Amino acid sequence: MRKLFLFIVVMTSMSAHAGDPEVGKALATACTACHGPEGISSNPVWPNLAGQHAAYLAIALKAYRDGRRVDPLMSPMARRLSDQDIANLAAYFSSLPASP
Repeated sequence: MRKLFLFIVVMTSMSAHAGDPEVGKALATACTACHGPEGISSNPVWPNLAGQHAAYLAIALKAYRDGRRVDPLMSPMARRLSDQDIANLAAYFSSLPASP
């Protein structure tokens, strides 16, 4: 039940902070070192972001930013992101074609 509540809260907040893929593309330059210029990683250690659901990406980034999810590379990167930055990045990566 808690997961459903969290999902509803995130989905509601996503609609309040609609992302702009063009702004997200500009923000994504730091992401491309690991996740690839088109959101497709060349290293299996780092996930592909292209084609992921925007809500999933936003949940993951907020969890890294807020310390609920910890990774030595992602946590410091996400810590500097605002809610709007996260919405923009999520909109950008979700707009890219997924890897086959």
